[in-house]
Amino acid sequence: MPTAKSLLSISAAQLEGHRSASSCYVTIGSKVYDITPFLGDHPGGEDLILGYAGKDIAEILVDEISHTHSESAYEILDEYLVGFLEGPRPPSPPGTPAVTSSLTGMSSEEELSIPTDISTDYKVHKFLDLNRPLFMQVWNGGFSKEFYLQQVHRPRHYKGGESAPLFGNFLEPLSKTPWYVVPIIWLPCIAYGTYEASKGLPNTWTVAGLFGFGLFLWTLVEYMLHRCLFHIDQRMPDNRVAITMHFLLHGVHHYLPMDKLRLVMPPTLFLALATPFWHLAHTVFAFNWYVGTNVFCGGIFGYICYDLTHYFLHHKSLPSYYRELKKYHLQHHFADYQKGFGVTSKIWDKVFGTELIYGPSGPVKSE
Repeated sequence: MPTAKSLLSISAAQLEGHRSASSCYVTIGSKVYDITPFLGDHPGGEDLILGYAGKDIAEILVDEISHTHSESAYEILDEYLVGFLEGPRPPSPPGTPAVTSSLTGMSSEEELSIPTDISTDYKVHKFLDLNRPLFMQVWNGGFSKEFYLQQVHRPRHYKGGESAPLFGNFLEPLSKTPWYVVPIIWLPCIAYGTYEASKGLPNTWTVAGLFGFGLFLWTLVEYMLHRCLFHIDQRMPDNRVAITMHFLLHGVHHYLPMDKLRLVMPPTLFLALATPFWHLAHTVFAFNWYVGTNVFCGGIFGYICYDLTHYFLHHKSLPSYYRELKKYHLQHHFADYQKGFGVTSKIWDKVFGTELIYGPSGPVKSE
């Protein structure tokens, strides 16, 4: 699925203009696919596909007489998704029910990439104008906690994934972080810290074991931070300080989930969050500074894996295991933000009963 770019709104008249070998569109329900590049690779030949150009192919894909297509066929189609049909959406094809979430107002991950009509959105919801700096709008908005949480968890998509203005001043660049900044800055720090720790430890196996222990601890820290801090949500005070802090820490990511430059953690924010864990590690392991440092470095390596995984789940095509993880995480955004807090794995969601479970009509939502 091309999550890194905007999906188009396509009219029936426009669809009619894409019924040839030079430009071949097909639909499944409201989804529109440009399968022109695939015509020559189709095992049944391109003429078979061209017979369905501009048409809905949901039924032929599951037709047993013609040929029941495998899951891989749908995965291939996902790569060619270009938009949605305009107007009321037709019923979902058999076997692919779509339920609109009462929490987010969405029914599929593809909707995360549909551009928001900024003017209409502001007029209808009276929340934030994406053309103006968001920080001061949140600070001065006078929003109740209930209204804020309702709106911030209904995702918007700004100009093809670009970054909406947050501060509108000299602080703006500090709020944007390309994904590659994370390994460039922190991997050398981890390498140096692990090297220093190794000087006080007996052997390489001990260093590797403590590093792995720190990596394991990170998986729990990741879950707890996401669930208890980033999604403090209903537990936070109902005032503008708490609401603004929530927005800056994680709310902006749920509001604009496909923003490439506000997905990984800015170095300054990471330092603020990591410092207490540095002190905690050396308190728990006060008997040996080298042990505490080694475990801490393993945890920070886990953070790097988490941040990069998070970015790639939103913006890259991935191998099969990660495709399932991608589906799981994007469900957290478009279906139920009150579950599915694990990003690099589902382990702690299973342990603590917050796993997003797929039912016959999509994810089973919180009561």
